Amino acid sequence: MILPGISRAESKDTKTIELNVVQVMQLAGDFVEQGKLDAAQDILTKVPNTGNPALETERWFLRAQIATRNGDIDGAIKIYRQILDAQPNLARVRFELAVCYMHQKRWRRADYHLRLAMAGADLPDNAKQLMNYYRYIIRQNKNWNVWFNFGAAPDNNVNNSVGGEECVMTMFGLMCRDLNEPESAVGGNLSLGGDYEFKLSDHWRWKSDANIYTNVYDKHDYDDLYLSIGTGPRYVWRNGDVWLAGIASRRWYGWERYNWAAGVKLDTNYDFTRRLSGGLYLRFMDNTYDEYGDFLDGQTYSANTRLTYSFSASVYMTARGGITREVAKNDTYSYWQPSLGVGVGAELPWGFHIYAEPSVYWTRYDDPRWTVKDNKFTEITERDFTHRYAVSVYNNKLDIWGFVPTITVSYTKRESNIWQREFDKTALEFTMQQRF
Repeated sequence: MILPGISRAESKDTKTIELNVVQVMQLAGDFVEQGKLDAAQDILTKVPNTGNPALETERWFLRAQIATRNGDIDGAIKIYRQILDAQPNLARVRFELAVCYMHQKRWRRADYHLRLAMAGADLPDNAKQLMNYYRYIIRQNKNWNVWFNFGAAPDNNVNNSVGGEECVMTMFGLMCRDLNEPESAVGGNLSLGGDYEFKLSDHWRWKSDANIYTNVYDKHDYDDLYLSIGTGPRYVWRNGDVWLAGIASRRWYGWERYNWAAGVKLDTNYDFTRRLSGGLYLRFMDNTYDEYGDFLDGQTYSANTRLTYSFSASVYMTARGGITREVAKNDTYSYWQPSLGVGVGAELPWGFHIYAEPSVYWTRYDDPRWTVKDNKFTEITERDFTHRYAVSVYNNKLDIWGFVPTITVSYTKRESNIWQREFDKTALEFTMQQRF
């Protein structure tokens, strides 16, 4: 056998066989399947660069397979990531990357790549069935997770104000006052959380989680700190899971005590098909406010759904919908709030990932409030419509200790039948997020 670009001495008892590059790659693949890893590695190392992207991808894929079989999972992950950075639509590569993450018990990352890989057209049915089983294994073994994001968050209207002048006609004539103008602020954000599941049986778990979220601005009146915890039983089966938990939260705003709440939640997730998965999330919270309890104390009821559909091994869509009911002591602050959002995400060549989501929600209050309109006090029942548009971009090649810098640009506008409640704002967030 003579490999392209490699000379080999011959004897008169030796038969010379010439193989083209495709056949050489096939031979190396056969050696990998047969467990002849050293021979396969020797071929893949000695064959010169072919200049053919498909063959070079096959070369690196086989080298990753060899690394996996030799126990070098980190090396295999590095190779698979490099391949996907250039060709994100390769379902087989994404599947093998997920398997590597399963070896390392990095279950969330494995689940992310399996969901995309299952939509790939280049996988046989038996591989897709195997992935269904692997997702069940992930669901059974995903017993802990930690997440940590941080970054900067400039905001050109941190106080959600409309500005302008408000005037009312009195017996002394027209009296006016200036409304708060929009304030710009630069801040940092931090999100830290984790969950742990204690295994009770093959199907039953006891799951607990805790979360911290904070924004700290150069204008500290708008600093925000939110803490939450939850604990309760979780049941896992082949195509889904359900978690019932008691929950509690505490919030500080401007470093002043704002409110606390306690209640219960029910989270369910289900895989409808290999491409489509979804969830239903129910919440009940009893709210107590530190300063405005006589007006705001009450209950929050919410029901939200999520559907995720994978178009291919690199493109997916997420649709969200829900409704929230806020009941306060003063009916002026009680409201209904339905919401809807549809987002599209894509793994792109050169390591880029982009996600864009427009979302809307409507707020319908129960009772009217006194407000100034047409230079006189009028009772108006508030009706708001808020729409938000956000785009996030990051590049997997900029991996820093497992984090990638992410830029999110968003625009939010609230329209209202009470003009003083209207505002619009643009925010730019720079965060370091865990890479998937």
